[in-house]
Amino acid sequence: RLPAIYESRQFVDAGGLVSYGVSSASMYYRAAAFVDKILKGASPAELPMERPTKFELVINRKAVKALDLVVPPDLLLRSNEMV
Repeated sequence: RLPAIYESRQFVDAGGLVSYGVSSASMYYRAAAFVDKILKGASPAELPMERPTKFELVINRKAVKALDLVVPPDLLLRSNEMV
């Protein structure tokens, strides 16, 4: 077994060790804001491209234990969630 880091928390929910990536919830919220602007008459071509601003670090406790790893305390403090 090899430890792996994924870009999406769904992999951690499915048993992966760690994910670090864009918060899906924040991206859905931003997409909804774009749709709202378009439905109100804004031209999609004129809407500015936005970069993600919210990222999340999720750690799977069961995977940590199964791989017999020790997660450094500072990484635990930086994590957004432990599943």
